[in-house]
Amino acid sequence: MERGCVDLMGRQQRFSAFAAECWQAVPLSLRTEERSQARSFAEAFATYGQLSVARRQSLVRRCRQWLHDWQRSRQPSSPVAPPRLRLSPDSCQAPRRGSGRLQLDTPLAEMPGVGPKTAARLAALGLLLARDLLHYYPRDYLDYAHLVRISALEPGRTATIVASVRRCHAFNSPRNPNLSILELHLQDCTGRLRVSRFFAGKRFASPGWLKGQQRLYPPGADVAVSGLVKDSPYGPCFQDPLIEVLEDPRALVRSEQIGRMVPVYGLTEGLGADRLRQIVAGVLGLASAQPDPLPLAIRQHHALMERSGALVAIHRPTDAAQLQAARRRLVFDEFLLLQLALCRRRQEFRSRIAPVLQSPAGGTTDGTTGTASPTPTPTLVERFLDLLPFPLTGAQQRVLSEIRRDLARPQPMARLVQGDVGSGKTVVALAALLIAVEAGCQGVLMAPTEVLAEQHVAKIGAWLPQLHVSSALLTGSTPAARRRELLQDLINGQLQVLVGTHALLEDPVQFQRLGLVVVDEQHRFGVRQRNRLLAKGLQPHLLTMTATPIPRTLALSLHGDLDVSQIDELPPGRQPIRTRCLRASQRHEVHALIREQVAAGQRAYVVLPLVEESEKIDLLSAVAVHRQLQEEVFPDLQVGLLHGRLGSDDKQRVLTAFANGDCQVLVSTTVVEVGVDVPEASVMVIEHAERFGLAQLHQLRGRVGRGSAASQCLLIHDGNSALARQRLEVLVGSSDGFAIAEMDLQLRGPGAVLGTRQSGLPDLALASLTDDGSVLELARDVAQALIAADPNLEHHRGLAEALAEQRQRQLEAARLN
Repeated sequence: MERGCVDLMGRQQRFSAFAAECWQAVPLSLRTEERSQARSFAEAFATYGQLSVARRQSLVRRCRQWLHDWQRSRQPSSPVAPPRLRLSPDSCQAPRRGSGRLQLDTPLAEMPGVGPKTAARLAALGLLLARDLLHYYPRDYLDYAHLVRISALEPGRTATIVASVRRCHAFNSPRNPNLSILELHLQDCTGRLRVSRFFAGKRFASPGWLKGQQRLYPPGADVAVSGLVKDSPYGPCFQDPLIEVLEDPRALVRSEQIGRMVPVYGLTEGLGADRLRQIVAGVLGLASAQPDPLPLAIRQHHALMERSGALVAIHRPTDAAQLQAARRRLVFDEFLLLQLALCRRRQEFRSRIAPVLQSPAGGTTDGTTGTASPTPTPTLVERFLDLLPFPLTGAQQRVLSEIRRDLARPQPMARLVQGDVGSGKTVVALAALLIAVEAGCQGVLMAPTEVLAEQHVAKIGAWLPQLHVSSALLTGSTPAARRRELLQDLINGQLQVLVGTHALLEDPVQFQRLGLVVVDEQHRFGVRQRNRLLAKGLQPHLLTMTATPIPRTLALSLHGDLDVSQIDELPPGRQPIRTRCLRASQRHEVHALIREQVAAGQRAYVVLPLVEESEKIDLLSAVAVHRQLQEEVFPDLQVGLLHGRLGSDDKQRVLTAFANGDCQVLVSTTVVEVGVDVPEASVMVIEHAERFGLAQLHQLRGRVGRGSAASQCLLIHDGNSALARQRLEVLVGSSDGFAIAEMDLQLRGPGAVLGTRQSGLPDLALASLTDDGSVLELARDVAQALIAADPNLEHHRGLAEALAEQRQRQLEAARLN
């Protein structure tokens, strides 16, 4: 090139001839376009001697560039290491406490830099004291700590790059004179990128301000840029980037956000994200104001961070690993306090003296001599089991044996019986009540709804009179005269088994000698309600039941103070239920199936989420559908209507008509979710199925399949949500209530699974019952070990104080509610 690209003569031929031969002899393995380019170069070198010096130089440059590019394309590209940033250490550590006046209990209005207006806005978020800010955990993070090169930018991710400024241009938008644009052209060793920032307002439109911006980013300057990467017609770009000029690539980054994990908090009107981050940063120095309540040995054994460090790191993590470690420690603390409270509740309950409820295991003893009677008399339970038209399943026998052992001890039983729909929990509960009656005590069964309570009485009424055991029903609808008579029989001991709803909790309800409390569908009741019923006896035993399968993590959180038994076997002869998911346009198929099943002597449920039409929600209602089915679809059939607004007598009349076959189709709300038992019902239609939880749908499905006929459950939905469809397909593919409940917990969370945020549900600020099961198990083990070694936590004052504070907050919240 330096000699003007002359056509030198070699030993055998000139340079141009040699080059032309080489380009003509390219291998066949080259792609078509590569061979075409080689032929073009060969033809050019054939006329090389006739070309001007400039054209020769251009040809040689093009050949060298093409060969360089071709060689690079044939070599595997080695990844370019991401940039390195040196973050200012002051930005990653807790700020100093300044004047020293700031305390954990300092009202935010008195905090430096927080005025009355800002304090009022913080109060709208429930933040009143400095300690509240410390525990106001971020709901998400912007991961600007993700450092990459320009070529590795991915649209949709947050990232940080370090690059050099090639040129900078600041100008007014040609379309909007009040919009100014700063445009940087950046370059690193892997590529180039254009970064733009927009400034709205007249004060940014002056020529002086624009010139000042250009001077901030001179060509050759190194800059760090963070933000969300998005796609554009020109390739990846940053949306609203953060930019900082570096003295050199190894200089400290002073920014509070660039290159870091930036916390994202829940906000309220008038309070910006940067302002709230600044206020929270002002209290992080208080993280070490209290000693760590967890002993050092436990922290070291389970690899847990120190609490003060975790509180700082959850707000200002240096990287994802530190964030995960901080979150694990704080989640552990939440679960530990929860499990300690449950362990102490269990310990306090078990320390009481309960009546020993024990019936002879086949035969009686002579009360005077203590010798066995020559003609053993069957116990109440044995006589009851003989009345049943079916034997108990192995699971029922196992659970009943566990209950017998508990009742035979002087410590009060506290047991939860879980069983899928139709597993026979009521039979086991009634056997337990008969044990209490035979021991000279009374028993009570509390149900969440009048329909369920009435169903229990109907079942009990078929058996107890044959055993000469008295029973009665008490609900809010019980007439005053009957109520007075019932309460009198209860207090003088003539009434042995009482079934009722929340009306049982009222003060006039008193027992002569209450020995056993059975709570059905216990997740519908709070802990305080349960304890209020237990307080009506000296110290009765407690048996709770649920047909709503509760995932293990939820059971440990809500019922860690209870022993758990599971009836995991269905009675023989139960027919599998075929479940299908249909669109609203297929409703004619549903009507045809109902008519077919009714003609075969079966009955059908149609369940809806609303009683009456709503202006706010575009859903079918029970009243409207009942009218349509009765008048238009099935005018020759009897269509009943059942919902919670009906009186007790009307509900019972509708259920009786449906059970007797006088009514063939029952339109209802979820009042039929539990307890309703009609063996002839073989079709369950659920309108707007996407509006229900999976566990609730499983409960409704369990209302059919109780007889000998094959049964079907039809889920009708008309939405376009792929997630809703996915949820319903879980029900279509599974009949395992516990697997369905686990999926429901993951998809909707614990509050929705239980149907209400009742008082027993823990108030967790950071922990997730769906994601942190392993930490919950660990916290439970640690709590049990601590209570076993130190029942009153006398040697763990920090934990005892934390428990007391938590209890006080719960009491205050209960008063507010």
